[in-house]
Amino acid sequence: MRKSVLLISSIVLLVACSKQDLKQDPSALAAQRKEKDALTNNLAAKQEAAFFTETGTIDIGNTGAAEISAYDPSTKKLFVVNNSSGNNRIEILDLSNPSTPVVIGNINTAIYGGLVNSVAVNNGKVAAAIEAIPKTNNGRVLVFNTTDYSVIANVEVGALPDMVTFTPDGSLILTANEGEPNDAYTIDRPGTVSIINVDENYSVTTLDFSGFESRAAELKSKGFRIFGKNATFAKDIEPEYIAVAENSKKAWVTLQENNGIAVIDLNSKTITDILPLGFKDYSFEYNAIDPSDQDAGIFFKPWQVKGVYMPDGIAVLPNNNVPFVFTANEGDAREYSGFSEIKRINNSAIVLDPIAFPNAALLKMNTNLGRLNITTTLGDTDGDGDFDELYSFGARSFSIWHGLTGELIFDSKNEVDKKAFELGVYPDGRSDDKGAEPEGITIGRIGNKNYLFVGLERANAVMVYELSNPQKPTFLQLLRTGIGPEGVLFVPANDSPNGKGMLIVSSETDGVIKIFTTL
Repeated sequence: MRKSVLLISSIVLLVACSKQDLKQDPSALAAQRKEKDALTNNLAAKQEAAFFTETGTIDIGNTGAAEISAYDPSTKKLFVVNNSSGNNRIEILDLSNPSTPVVIGNINTAIYGGLVNSVAVNNGKVAAAIEAIPKTNNGRVLVFNTTDYSVIANVEVGALPDMVTFTPDGSLILTANEGEPNDAYTIDRPGTVSIINVDENYSVTTLDFSGFESRAAELKSKGFRIFGKNATFAKDIEPEYIAVAENSKKAWVTLQENNGIAVIDLNSKTITDILPLGFKDYSFEYNAIDPSDQDAGIFFKPWQVKGVYMPDGIAVLPNNNVPFVFTANEGDAREYSGFSEIKRINNSAIVLDPIAFPNAALLKMNTNLGRLNITTTLGDTDGDGDFDELYSFGARSFSIWHGLTGELIFDSKNEVDKKAFELGVYPDGRSDDKGAEPEGITIGRIGNKNYLFVGLERANAVMVYELSNPQKPTFLQLLRTGIGPEGVLFVPANDSPNGKGMLIVSSETDGVIKIFTTL
């Protein structure tokens, strides 16, 4: 067993290069692809249920080439963000035959501002979120015709629109405007959500979070984070991703760095609540993690550490008139030249309270907790300058929350990392950070059943769950993707070009798009 663990560890250490490493060393990307192909051959024998199978693949570039995709059933085209190698454009693919996707053109978005961050499609229109130069200026949403790519609308939204989506009825376009600070942290714009009314000449309402300033202390006591340099409540909020109810009346927005979810009433165009998410306790056996990339193996153990959920992707599913909100608990640190919250536990600046951590010297060893990245903004509970508690980024899981109260209904505990390990794709080189790193999440319906798809950015895979009982998702299979899967898109059978449920996964690090269809 020891030898097999070491073998798996050595494999995944090769796979787990950071995005920055890949930018600097193209040969590392080629090595990852080779290892990925070898691992793919082994997975088939280990999967007992193979509901989806890969039917098509295409490589459209390098880092940044395939971040988010959107499919138009009327034209059978796939629109893909492409910011690789100085490109600022939307790649257009013909998907009429999913087994052989073909690039047929592009929309140049550079003329409208900075990078294109996200795309969404509805009723023959493709909306694109465009950040400004500099990113602290207000961004824009461009709406194009999916047939001839003519501009239908060009509207101003908040700073750094990072995600765009249509409501299911197509009447509204929503953007999560992250409002990140500049690198020096001298400019920090409010995080906002813009609501664009398609039926009223694309008029825009942009909402900020200043109205919740009076609740700051209450929200922070429940695990919400307001911690940026000289930040007001409104400036510190960073909306990341949006999910909309099937009836198009409510939306839920992940506030990733803040560790919360905002609730928006789309009829009144108001933010009605913020749901703090609290923390996850890794000291329980069922939450056991591997916190070290230098322990000569992959060992899941309980540790005296907490995780900050900090979700990225979000999806919603009604269940007996209660909105169940699903989140991929990625985690994300603020790390700028003007302000950084991240340090390893072995850093000399991290002093552990001798009463809370009587074995501090042992814990700070690299083979134990020493390598783990934590936030310096939490943990000094008595204000004496040392750490009484330790908080790491993300929860290495996906969760289900009550969409009206914020109550935790389900958490996958440590199943994501343990399943990745069991199937030979766990990235041990990321154990000191966020493990397999769940990031994207979506729900699709096939026949009479709902399915959950969870993208694992560092394991280069998507986990598929069956949701007959939404309070207890059942793992079905793991699908190998390109490197760094970012966009996880489900196309139902009635919209699919081949009449089968279709999963499209776009991977930001290597620019590979993979298409999976039901058997």
